[in-house]
Amino acid sequence: MRPVVRLLPRVTHRVFSGHPWIFSSEIGAVEGAFSPGDIVEVRDPKGRFVCLGYINPESTITVRVLSREDRDIDEGFFKERVRRAVEYRHLLFGVKGSFGDEPGGYRLVFSEGDFLPGLVVDIFAGYVSFQTLTLGIDRWKETILDAIREYVNPKGIYERNDAPVRALEGMPLRAGYVGEPFDPLIEMDENGVTVLVDIQRGQKTGYFLDQSDNRLVVRKYLTGKTVLDAFSYSGGFGLSALVGGALNVHFLDASEAALDLAKAACDRNGFAEKASFECGNVFDVLRDYERKGLRFGAVLLDPPAFARSRKMVESALSGYKEINLRAMKVVKDGGILCTSSCSQHITPQEFDSMLEDAAKDARVTLRLIERRGQRSDHPILSGVPETEYLKFRMFQVLKA
Repeated sequence: MRPVVRLLPRVTHRVFSGHPWIFSSEIGAVEGAFSPGDIVEVRDPKGRFVCLGYINPESTITVRVLSREDRDIDEGFFKERVRRAVEYRHLLFGVKGSFGDEPGGYRLVFSEGDFLPGLVVDIFAGYVSFQTLTLGIDRWKETILDAIREYVNPKGIYERNDAPVRALEGMPLRAGYVGEPFDPLIEMDENGVTVLVDIQRGQKTGYFLDQSDNRLVVRKYLTGKTVLDAFSYSGGFGLSALVGGALNVHFLDASEAALDLAKAACDRNGFAEKASFECGNVFDVLRDYERKGLRFGAVLLDPPAFARSRKMVESALSGYKEINLRAMKVVKDGGILCTSSCSQHITPQEFDSMLEDAAKDARVTLRLIERRGQRSDHPILSGVPETEYLKFRMFQVLKA
């Protein structure tokens, strides 16, 4: 018999509308003995079956939904889910063979977006980097790895379970090779550009694939322009701009290690003479550029998530406004501003309203060119706004 989670009466439960999270404040009782990470059955206040999920009282999200069917949750269940996720990427990208033979990068599993909460699987030029970020999914790690080997046939696998969020689930942090070691610095093709992915030391799984389509879209607007790639990380946006014919790109980031990757990628693509690099705090550097009267034909902003929780939204919006205001002031009249937020707790409406306020204070008018989000291999589920986390906007900045 599975343990049973009873939902509280007279509470609006989003799980009834398809949301995959159940918080402790929504639970009336848990019947039966269980250990954190166990599969539980969720029932409504009248005792009717709602879903199956795994439970962890140490997490603010107590139950994460796995299935809305009453079925066995076993090895076959998880292998089927991985297979379906991989097949969906075959559909999206038209890949006929194995992803292990592909030179590009793809997100193969996107957590709740693929009905495998807590699991992230990326593949870069045939090498898999994965994270099991919740206790319930971590228990099935070996089964998941078997499925990845069967359905993906990767050249190598690296575990990136060094994310601090694991500590919130009561799990240790770990990272390392699964199986035979390999060179963790991977050359990958992204839209015809050679980028470098450090799956051992890079952020998250090593590279941010969610912006891949957006990097391609910006190219045609940056031809002949001087470009500032701020929060450049390993240089994805700036490299794409150079392929598109940008006059030059100045890469700016707070991490020397990230800039080293960008430098090496510029060399590999033959852009060394068109690229310059600066390590520093982007907020401070933009203020300094403004004081010095330095201006760019385009500014690309791709900052980290400023809001890690809803409690941080107000301060995060203040930070986003400041950085965008400074960027608007160093864009030439008629130039391009590309700006993003990957904070899932900030809604598209909040992001757009913040940009309007920043434009007003900067005394510029923003003419919208593109309103975009994450690439399709980061699926968005209806009724689950948290899966639509990336906001990307491209504007012409008008100062007249």
